[in-house]
Amino acid sequence: MNVQSREPVGADTLSLRTLRSHASETNPTQNAAQNTDVYRSEIADVPSQPSQSYQCLLVFAGFMMTFHVIGINSIYGLFQEFYTSPETNIQGAQGQDALVSLVGTIGSGLTWSGSIFVNPMISRLDNVKLISLTGAFIMSVGIFLASFCTQLWQLYLTQGLLYGIGSSMYYFPIMSLTPAYFDRNRGAAMGVVLAGSGIGGLVLSPVFHILLTRVGIRWALRILGIWNFVLGIPISSVLPKKHGVAANVAGRTRISMAMIRRGTFIFQSLGALLQAAGNMVPVYFLTTYSVSVLSYSSSTGSLLLAINTAVNSAARIGMGILADRVGRQNTMVLSVIFSGIAVFALWYDSDRVRFLAFIVFYGILAGGYNALLPTTITEVYGVQNYSSVNAFIYFIRGLGALFGAPIAGLILGSHQRGARAVGGMLNLNILKNRYKEVAIFDGVLLLAAGACVANVRWLDARDKGGWSWKA
Repeated sequence: MNVQSREPVGADTLSLRTLRSHASETNPTQNAAQNTDVYRSEIADVPSQPSQSYQCLLVFAGFMMTFHVIGINSIYGLFQEFYTSPETNIQGAQGQDALVSLVGTIGSGLTWSGSIFVNPMISRLDNVKLISLTGAFIMSVGIFLASFCTQLWQLYLTQGLLYGIGSSMYYFPIMSLTPAYFDRNRGAAMGVVLAGSGIGGLVLSPVFHILLTRVGIRWALRILGIWNFVLGIPISSVLPKKHGVAANVAGRTRISMAMIRRGTFIFQSLGALLQAAGNMVPVYFLTTYSVSVLSYSSSTGSLLLAINTAVNSAARIGMGILADRVGRQNTMVLSVIFSGIAVFALWYDSDRVRFLAFIVFYGILAGGYNALLPTTITEVYGVQNYSSVNAFIYFIRGLGALFGAPIAGLILGSHQRGARAVGGMLNLNILKNRYKEVAIFDGVLLLAAGACVANVRWLDARDKGGWSWKA
């Protein structure tokens, strides 16, 4: 058989075959049958490159997966607004933005940080469908059980912990294996996959608001949980057994000390931490700012959130296509830096017009980092290190997501929606000043993340022997 036809499997597999071949030459009688069985097994596990139709199916499955995993994460601002409002069904949650935002950050943080245990599972289990389907079930149970909660600690366990563990098990099998099936158009493919998060927010935001107003929070959560699992079954079924280049990628789950000491890895990790923390703040407080400061109705607030996620979705596809042409790292650096600038220029002390501009421009710019991180990990560290580095970086992102919005909630303090000096609560002017401090906190996080990502770009060029304008 022509060895070149199996080249995508990687050097490690070919080296293993060479050693076995040498062993059989040393003791042919004892090893011939064993080597024949091993060789046949390897041939079975190493098919030809996947067809374009399967690549399209995998991208569509990834798109739909992010549609409801990241889509649900992105509309937590609606939950935040309801749980902290006078209509809340959770005791002690009214006006407590820091405590309520922690529910969402536990869920979204575990979605990312769960990579640290999900990726080793992917490397050990042949049938990754089982991981994904189990995750969809646990995630849906967490949402469903949240409908019975009356205390904040119960939300932490259901909509936070259960949801986060399940969403991570559902999310990473597709996200870890998909990049391995693409080369030239990897950025565009992952841009399409991650665009599902924006479309999910666009669709789920008004739909959930309608459910909330018509059937109440409890039945809205139950419907969301059931729908989530029903949709998760066919999506998980698309996943194959690990084979070929995907198996080679998923099998590497440990990071070497040499990798950890690299400057690119240190700044990549720090940038991921800061960007995740900063990125969560506008997502969680967009709706509450619309209602409490700009005096929009809650339905208008949900519409603004939907617009932001729609723009973000289109931007992810556009950023992926642009990155394949002008450089993935270049595009990511600029998107992070300009997202920080947008916070200072458009959100800080904004009126309605500037806030609408912020919703659009931040939606465009924030999509760049999220869409391009997986492809730049492959570009900087190599496809053979993708799974291990990706797992660790997303674990760091989960930690960042955990502290960003709660700290912003502490800065904001306890308040009523649009309250003006009622019973010792913050009046509107003080509330505006608090939101200015939140914007400063968020902008600093994003600009610092931009500096880290830019440093990764420079260090990677140095490590590769010289500067290239397209990278």
